[in-house]
This record gives sequence, C-alpha cells and structure tokens, in this order.
Amino acid sequence: MAPRIKTEMLQDLSFLEAFGDELEDAIELFSPNPYFRMTLHLLRGHLDGKIVTPSSLIAAARVPYATANRRLKDMLDAGLVEQRPRTRTGKSFSMHPSEKLLEQWMQMSGRIRRLAEAQFGGAEKKPDVEDYYYGGSYMAAHSIPPLQVLAEPLKVAGGIRVLVHGDPTFMVMDNLKRQFEQTIGTQIQQRAFSIDRLRVEAIRNAERKVSRYDIIAVDLPWVGGFAEQGVLMPLDEVMDVARVDPADFHTAGWKAVHWDGRPYGVPAQTTPELLFYRTDLFAEAGLAPPTTTDELLEAARALHDPQRGFYGIAWNAARGTALGHTVLMTLADFGQPVLDLPAIVGGFDTDDLARGAFRPQIDTEAGRAAAEYLLNLLRYSPPDILSMSWYERIRPYAAGTLAMAYGYTLLAPYFELDAASPAHGRTGYLPHPPGPDSAPVAPVGGYCLGIPANLPPERRAAAAEALLVFTSPQAQKLFVQNGGRTNPRYSVAADPEVRNLSPIFEAVDAMSWRDELQFWPRPPVPQICDIIQICGEEFHDMLRGINTPAETLANAQARADALFRSSGHS
Repeated sequence: MAPRIKTEMLQDLSFLEAFGDELEDAIELFSPNPYFRMTLHLLRGHLDGKIVTPSSLIAAARVPYATANRRLKDMLDAGLVEQRPRTRTGKSFSMHPSEKLLEQWMQMSGRIRRLAEAQFGGAEKKPDVEDYYYGGSYMAAHSIPPLQVLAEPLKVAGGIRVLVHGDPTFMVMDNLKRQFEQTIGTQIQQRAFSIDRLRVEAIRNAERKVSRYDIIAVDLPWVGGFAEQGVLMPLDEVMDVARVDPADFHTAGWKAVHWDGRPYGVPAQTTPELLFYRTDLFAEAGLAPPTTTDELLEAARALHDPQRGFYGIAWNAARGTALGHTVLMTLADFGQPVLDLPAIVGGFDTDDLARGAFRPQIDTEAGRAAAEYLLNLLRYSPPDILSMSWYERIRPYAAGTLAMAYGYTLLAPYFELDAASPAHGRTGYLPHPPGPDSAPVAPVGGYCLGIPANLPPERRAAAAEALLVFTSPQAQKLFVQNGGRTNPRYSVAADPEVRNLSPIFEAVDAMSWRDELQFWPRPPVPQICDIIQICGEEFHDMLRGINTPAETLANAQARADALFRSSGHS
C-alpha cells in the first residue's frame, strides 16, 4: 500500500476516533457504540501492521465485557471480522478485518470526506483532480513507483508458465517479459490464444493430471463455470488475499472474480464495453452525445452516408460468441439481465449465483425491445457487419469510416496510439446509452489471472507471488505506459502520468463512481458460455432475415430452458 494512501486512511480513522470522543463527552446520555469502536481499533491495527487480539478488541469497545463479547460474535457471524490461529494449537487467535469490512469502510470513508467538504468547504482542488470514488484516487493523485525486484527470486523449475488471451494488454505484457523476468528472478513462458481457443485450452488443461501452466487468464463470465468444474482453485487456499489490496480494484471487477463468496482470480484487466463516438463529427452535425438508445439511432441515421463509404455504427455482430455477448449487453441496455436475478438498488444481485436457482429470461418485453434495437442498428451499419467481431468493429472506426462503435477499452489503442487515425484525439467515451426507463450500464469485461486447481503444491507459492507482481499497481501502470488501455485499479487511474496518457481512465473511473460499471449483464454462471452461443446463433438468423424477432426470442428461450433442465437447474 502506498504511503500516501495509508496516511490518508489513518487520518480518517483519527478523525472518527476523535469525533466519537467528542460525541460521548458532549452528550451525557450518549453511550459508546461497540461495533464502531471495535471496527476502528481493528482497522488501525491492520494499517499499522500490529496484532489485534480478541481481548484488545473487547477492551476497545468501551462497554462491559459480556456486551462487547456478544458484539464481537455478531461481527464474526456477519463476516466483518476474521480470526486466524496464532499458534499451532489453534487456541490463540489474531483478529483481522474481512474484505467485506474493508470495502464497506473504504466507501464510508470517501463519503465522509465528500460530506465534510460539501458542508464546511475545503482546499481548492487542482483542475485535474476529480472527486473520484475514495479508495482509488485517494482524494489527490500520486505517482506509483516503478516495479521493484523481489527480495528473493522465485525458485520454480522451468520458470513461470502463463496462459493468456491474445489481446493488446497481454501482448504488452509479453513485450515487457524481460523486465518482468528481472523482477521475479526467473523465466516467464507465455502462450496466447483467441478467446474461444483460450477457454478450450483452460478446460483441457484441467483434465490433465498436472497443470502445464502456473497462471491462466480467465474471461470474467467463465469464473463460475471454472470454479464449479475445478479448473481454478480458490485463491484463499494459496495466498493471503488481503495482499492484493481488494479495495483498490473497481468494485464490479473485484466482485466478478468471486464464486460462492471466494475469489478465484485477481483482476488483470477491467475493460468495460463503451460507446466510442467521434466528438468532431458530432459537433459539426450539431449533435449531442447520445444518452438513450433512441438518441443513438438518431445520431447513427444522421451521420450514416453509405454512398461515400461512411457508416453510422459498428458492433459485435458475427455469429456465435461475438453476437451473443452483444445480445446480453443489449438486454441490459433495456434494464434486464439474461437470468431472473433479484433486483437491488443500482442493478441486480449477483452474490448468490452459486445457489443455481435461476431461470433464463430472453423471450420478454425487454428481449423484444433489444431485438428491435439490433434490427435498427443494422440499418446504419457497414454491409459486412454480420461478420464483424472484436477487432473488426474497431479497425474501421480507427480508419475513419464510422461515426460510432461499441468497443472494449482494451481496443482503444487502435486509434489512441495512431496519430494518423481520424479518431485520434477525437473520441468520446460513454456507457451504453439505455432504453426507456433504464439506467446507463457499462458492462464489465476483461480478464482475471487465476491459479489452476491441478497445479502441483510445490509450484503454488511461486505462482501466487508471480500473480501478485503481474496484477500489482506498478505492473498495471507499466502496461498503460506501454500502450495498454485497461486498468482494474483505482490507484492506477489516479496516477497523474497514467491520466495524462488517455481520457479513458478518467471516464471509466467516473462510471465506476456512478455505479455504471456492472457485471450482471453477463452473470458468470456455469451455463453462461452456452447461453451466449445460443443467443449468438438465434439472433444472427434474425439479423439475416431468416426468423422474425418473435421466432428468435421463442427459439432462444426454448434452447436456454432446455440447457438449464439438462444441467439440473430447471
């Protein structure tokens, strides 16, 4: 944890402790809150690196022993406090804040600072320092230092073996291999595959007696299936998860790597799918950036000029996986996930996906709106749109033949790093414009890095250490400085050197602050890849004119229902 971050956290704790003292002293009938007092004591011990015992926690509560003991048990039962054995006998424990408590405290701490500034004023901010989600920007930008060589080189036969996706960010990692090898003190062997081949290889690797890889990249929607199928091991079995600093990750990205309450990977890329649009062309046409699906279609219509080889918009429309992802995200644009997840404030609840009692919902009112929207998009798209996938939709945008494109942030280097591109320096970034009565969503994509479940025990410690290095703020900053445009950490986006490289980081941080970054559009259940494939096939037939929207929705719903029945989740 950076010194400045730690300092500001301790400042907040000191303020809350002093404020609590003032309340208790000022009002005679005001009694101490044991939950509050024990939380402050626990967090201070965590930040100072000091051991906190049950006895010291109870003493910090400022209430009678029996009361404090009951309140401590409440906190343990609620998953706010973890106790870890201090001795081999297991009779002595140290107490630690859980990830849940750390996350809740970080959010509250940020709100306290903003409330104080709003009510009482504060120092004038620098123009380039925005009011980001506290815990990421830490209220003012600071520079992340370079990677430091490990004190002890990793000792593992044959070096660290990594399986990744062949995208720009992981290719940057490959280009920097020599630097990472110097950092960890051993060789790195990296293999890269396309998305579908990557999944096949990860599953095939799990069927081997011994894993060929120490670390594998996992597309976020695969997490649930890989956890259930034994492809990945829970990270808390091989490392102290607190070392990755969970509170520093975009909330949606960190939640997406969990299954049944346990983390199975560390975010390596948080790359939401956004709407890229040409700011210069919109200004010339007198168009405002689209904030709804209707406004997007109107802008696409106004700028569409096929006679001169210029088109309104491009998107993932190739048959199968590519279009399937688009269908699920378009459902989200109209306010509905592909499964009947319970609605909560700000979206849908994904905490209990592992219980499996969910049903596909495709043939719905939102499904009909999504189908009609895709048919309307088709009218303002390039003639080869039905074969366009991940990269094909961005290349023409970078070449200057598109007004808009849906695209992941990891593809932004195609125009951000090419000064000759007409879109260079003339691109705006928006979450998906929503349908009527729906909220903007920036569906979170990207990859986490996990450890295969069949990795031999003697390699696990080295794999965990390498994983910490590859996902550290220092590594993430290095990826960005060398052309990457994905970032899972708040601290990296707050780095002034990073923010000066691209407006995309500021835009994504703001979306996270507004709760627009969401991973519920593609819930990582074991059946999600099959659902994506079904939608990618059925909707492609609709776009080709073979089936009507009604037939498409009915067919996709029937196939998805059959899928869930066959997997025992009817």
